[in-house]
Amino acid sequence: MDAGAVKRAVCEVCLRAQSACICGWIVRIEAQAGLLVLQHPLELGNAKNSARLLHLSVAGSALAVGETIDPLVLDGLLHADGRVPVLLYPETAGDQNLPAPPPYVALPADRVRLVLLDATWRKSRKMLYLNPALQTLPRLALLDVAPSNYRIRKAHAPHQLSSLEAAAQALAQLEGDGERYRPLLDAFDGFVSQQASYVRA
Repeated sequence: MDAGAVKRAVCEVCLRAQSACICGWIVRIEAQAGLLVLQHPLELGNAKNSARLLHLSVAGSALAVGETIDPLVLDGLLHADGRVPVLLYPETAGDQNLPAPPPYVALPADRVRLVLLDATWRKSRKMLYLNPALQTLPRLALLDVAPSNYRIRKAHAPHQLSSLEAAAQALAQLEGDGERYRPLLDAFDGFVSQQASYVRA
């Protein structure tokens, strides 16, 4: 197959093979809060990864790939449009290698940028260590976490969510409107079923 044929075989929107295109699951969500997804490079080619679908669905969201991101680039992404960045990440109490994050102060959703690390738990911690600007952000913790439907990837506990599920729940929490993100979670269910069908085939 020549290079042109290979290029045509990949969807230019979701960046997956045409035979595994997920564009049918994209839903347009107008979030009040901003969304920035920082994706570890190892997640980029993972067929089970949900971050691309999240990015394509949430209007105005940004996605950057890299274990370490240039500090000036990262600063621009975090503070674009004057929003206040908040990291969706648990507290690291007792971690002597990281400074304590500043306290989270609730703000109107339209003033906030939710920052999400799309990586395994171990890789997300490495991203946090390697990008000092992330260490200075207040942390948002999810309340009343709904069980995950991410059955195509192994989780160690029911509350461990996919990136898409975590972002949807966090945005809903910030905005006080869970129904806005129901179509996104329904689309995610379809995405999961599609990926599971490849495993069964």
